[in-house]
Amino acid sequence: MTEPAVVHLARRRDTTRLGADIAHALEPGDLVLLSGDLGAGKTFLARAIARARGVPEDIAIASPTFTLVQEYETPRGTLLHVDLYRLRDEADRARTVNDVRRLGLDERRAEGAILLVEWGEGLESELGGAASLSVSMKLDADGRSATLTGERRFGPSG
Repeated sequence: MTEPAVVHLARRRDTTRLGADIAHALEPGDLVLLSGDLGAGKTFLARAIARARGVPEDIAIASPTFTLVQEYETPRGTLLHVDLYRLRDEADRARTVNDVRRLGLDERRAEGAILLVEWGEGLESELGGAASLSVSMKLDADGRSATLTGERRFGPSG
């Protein structure tokens, strides 16, 4: 595990640049957990990663809040953007676990798909094991910041 890195994201282009840095470091089967409050920029970062992986501009990259999973084929492999917010039931963890398992994301990851998962913290086992990268997004007075923690270097100078 590398030391956490905090990246200040004053402008949207800073988030886009971070997304590109992460995208270039991703390998088949990686799991990226995106956490943070609503509106903190998780979906924007996921979109930046997807674009940098080669998802064409003419393909809309929307939040998968209602569809749960959006799949994109890129020149560099399959990318799944997942939002588990609606499946989380803090009063019934077993239900949450079962609902996530039914999505088969662990199998897709084992096949080499890269998973970008919003609201996936605590469900790593159901997602195929430890995350390669965790990104915690935070709104602050100067814009946003992202804290990156992972098994190898991602992001700036990664």
